[in-house]
Amino acid sequence: MSARIYLIALLLIQCGQAVTAQPRVAAGPTRTLTIVSEPAAIVWLDEIRRGNTDNTGKLSLENVSAGAHNLRVRANGFKETAMPVTAANRGEIKVRLLRTTDPAELTFQQAETARETARGEEARRKAVDLYRQTLKARAAFPAAHVGLARVLLDLNDTDAALAAIDAARRYRANYPEASAVEGRIYRETGQTDEAIGAFNRAIRESRGFQPEAHVGLGRLYEERGQYELAAREFQIAVNQLADTEPVIYEMLGAAYEKSGNAAEAIAAYEKYLRLAPTGSLAPAVQSIVEQLKTQRPE
Repeated sequence: MSARIYLIALLLIQCGQAVTAQPRVAAGPTRTLTIVSEPAAIVWLDEIRRGNTDNTGKLSLENVSAGAHNLRVRANGFKETAMPVTAANRGEIKVRLLRTTDPAELTFQQAETARETARGEEARRKAVDLYRQTLKARAAFPAAHVGLARVLLDLNDTDAALAAIDAARRYRANYPEASAVEGRIYRETGQTDEAIGAFNRAIRESRGFQPEAHVGLGRLYEERGQYELAAREFQIAVNQLADTEPVIYEMLGAAYEKSGNAAEAIAAYEKYLRLAPTGSLAPAVQSIVEQLKTQRPE
């Protein structure tokens, strides 16, 4: 298998997963915020997952734009907490989490962990069971419906995945993540127009900030041979991700390469290598860069 084909195959596998750790980036001054909460707590900013706190309960968020934001924090065994981040906030932000005995919340947390760590059909079906237990305890749980849709998509049960998205919208009509997952489902079933519609709806619902949807659009345009449009969407995604997802630079490089823009392709691939020098795709990407450099004049 050539390095190029190997790279594409691995990209398709990796990018089927939900995009995480995605900070908001905007033009102008930025700041660093340090979230202080429980150890191993999951942190979202503007509904974009930014990562987990360390064993001291801290997580630094870099490149946070100067405006207002929404912060959400969850840890296993604790009730999820959401709070505003104002333009004046700097440095540490302490988020106190309260213990919970809510069976729906606790089972949902188990389901999320099971889905994110699943490596195989049996593990994914365990996650499905946990999500369904959650929804039996509390039907009005939009995030559980979307989590269920994600794992059903991983199991190629696209009809049930779409039904889960519909259920999520019954309880939360404006739901960018649900629309982005719906776009992925339609893309997997070859319903391109419906996928584009769902991804664009996700972007509208989120007022432009939805990297998962931009990546989805980029992949659709690339499959259609519209490489410049694909590169545009991937570029938006990497701007929003602020260099936390190197795999998007690989896709950006591939789109530029297919459009005949070798210089931009090399730049994107080299950015991946700087961000993930020991990544699993680094050898293949390095090989592509070397080939491109020998093919273009100085």
